[in-house]
Amino acid sequence: MALTREDAWTLLTEWTESPSLLRHARCVELVMEAAAGKYGQAGDSADEWALAGLLHDADYDKWPEEHPHKIVRWLNDRGEESLAKAIASHYTGWGLPYEEQMQKALVACDELTGFIVACCLVRPEGVSTLKPKSVKKKLKDKAFARSVERHEVYQGVEFLDGNLTDHIQFIIDTLREHREELGI
Repeated sequence: MALTREDAWTLLTEWTESPSLLRHARCVELVMEAAAGKYGQAGDSADEWALAGLLHDADYDKWPEEHPHKIVRWLNDRGEESLAKAIASHYTGWGLPYEEQMQKALVACDELTGFIVACCLVRPEGVSTLKPKSVKKKLKDKAFARSVERHEVYQGVEFLDGNLTDHIQFIIDTLREHREELGI
């Protein structure tokens, strides 16, 4: 893997102006880095998984109608095929096959991480006291964080042959470690 985190951050900040989208990218980066250890296979790189999280929406702010094609093309042009493949398939509605764990984990972590951050932002204590039960209750409330596609949340956990409660707790624990940096 030739792409560095510094190069990825530089590109992300050139293409993304939205503070909330930058925070989302950082959150998913942290969760994907941790997910490599939990869901990855021997030989998987936590750094590469983190970069997939960091860059998965890199082109969305400037070119939402072309998302994720610009970032996928940029990665492929640099020989980062595995990253490009994961990012190209981070939404199940695009109909791509899910062959690698990093692809599956990105689906499982993207929407749910964003949803959990939204849960944190409406709580006085933020992530400090958040429990999976509260997140699951909010998931049932279609009016809360309505842009989060619940199907993606459930499909992602299914891809990992996981348990929703355990996966929510994993994301909460990961975000909690970085709560001050993330402002949650």
